[in-house]
Amino acid sequence: MVRPDDVRWGPPAAALPPGAQMAVIEGDPAAAGKLFTFRFRFPAGYRIPPHFHPADEHVTVLSGELLMGMGEKFDASKAQALPPGSFAVMPATLRHFAFTRQPTEVQIHAVGPWGITYVNPEDDPRNTATGGAGMQKQP
Repeated sequence: MVRPDDVRWGPPAAALPPGAQMAVIEGDPAAAGKLFTFRFRFPAGYRIPPHFHPADEHVTVLSGELLMGMGEKFDASKAQALPPGSFAVMPATLRHFAFTRQPTEVQIHAVGPWGITYVNPEDDPRNTATGGAGMQKQP
């Protein structure tokens, strides 16, 4: 059991744009064939360019509003607003993007290993000096 006060926040994985906070709640996102759960806190104006994952990604919006769209190009007009309580599944390899207009917290669960591949390699923070740090695992 993990209560909100028990969650230990840190910088996001290097694969995500800087500015968010991340907490691994359960499991190891790098472990093959194992379920994991993590949370993100995104500031207002946060943006994740078009990308995809090697496995289905399950997203639950806990607070704020997450806007998600599908496709290989970032097009805010094609995004759907997901208020608190919303749930979305992004099937493996489906190209999608996300952004926020207000501070937003989401929970993601999937089967590892987790990964992210950007449609445009220039959007990948790992290819810049300003990428995120590592994952912070819950004790």
